[in-house]
Amino acid sequence: MPTPQPARIFHLQGGQVTQSAGWLHQAPETGFVWIALSRACLEAELSAVQACVQQLTGHALVDLHVQDLLNAQLPSRFEDTSRYDLLVFRRLASRARPAEAPADEVPRKVRGPAILRRIDTSPVGFAVFDRLLLTVHPSDCSVREAFAARLLASVAQAERVNGAKLPVSPADLMLRLVNQMVDQYLDLRRELNRQLDHWQSELLNPGSRFSNWNAVLEARVTLHRLDELCEDQRSALQDWLDALETWPEGANPGEQREHELLKVRSRDVLEHIERVVHHVRRLERSTEVAVQLHFSAQSHRTNEIMRTLTALTAVFLPLNLITGFFGMNFEFMPLVHTLTGFWWVVGLMAGVLVLVLGWFWRRRYLAHR
Repeated sequence: MPTPQPARIFHLQGGQVTQSAGWLHQAPETGFVWIALSRACLEAELSAVQACVQQLTGHALVDLHVQDLLNAQLPSRFEDTSRYDLLVFRRLASRARPAEAPADEVPRKVRGPAILRRIDTSPVGFAVFDRLLLTVHPSDCSVREAFAARLLASVAQAERVNGAKLPVSPADLMLRLVNQMVDQYLDLRRELNRQLDHWQSELLNPGSRFSNWNAVLEARVTLHRLDELCEDQRSALQDWLDALETWPEGANPGEQREHELLKVRSRDVLEHIERVVHHVRRLERSTEVAVQLHFSAQSHRTNEIMRTLTALTAVFLPLNLITGFFGMNFEFMPLVHTLTGFWWVVGLMAGVLVLVLGWFWRRRYLAHR
């Protein structure tokens, strides 16, 4: 069994970021602490984590919440307590299959240049205290490493992270991490657009015989699961925003402004999630319309073929009648024993053929469309 990655502990104060080499034994006088660790690290060093949280905040994590943070199948949810707030948010995994089997996994099996992406997600847990943010990530979480690198690089960039000020509270840092996860879903829209445009062109191409219905079904299942995933995320963020409304605004203008900025950032993240939900539902409708148009086009093509075959059958029906009439085994029949009888019958058949073809052509039964 591989050794779990060690926890990363950061102290943010006054625009400065410092990383601790080990567990903190007392709360800092100013600023707040961010403890970022993997689920494997939390499970292996649970007692040390609980002791550190107890020393920093005076409270420990509830056992049920610890089980939730260790659960790799937990959907997005929010729960508030009198001591801290707990938010679970499912982030988009990388293309490679993660070590922990996620719940929202869609296999890929397609034909053609567009390959349906495997939609893998894994939960990230946030325990938000007054001066501590504890985050529990999967072992391969790139969001934690990327944001940690940005925080450390901010010291040499005039106390800024990519042009934005450093987080001023655990809640602010949590919202920035969640916003970075939501941006991954926004980037996924372009890829889904390209793939579904390929399926729509294949479905509506009159020169191809589409038969890979399994891939289309999997695409629809992927969109449906992505819709459910975003709905859970939106519900969790909405519950967080409702809980944020009940927070005291603070006694001084600085605390009031910080509280208002948290509301603005929360609504902004919620709006990004709603954009993803709206886009996914539009893609679902577009896929459904493409399938319906495909069957409508196939039905129209079948009707055209049957109309042509019916018209050709009707053209040769009177000719078969004439040949059948003169093919009867009677000794005495008109035009049978005459020298010109054959030519009279051929002329009659040609005339009937021209009349029927002319009438069908006038009615556009044989017209090419």
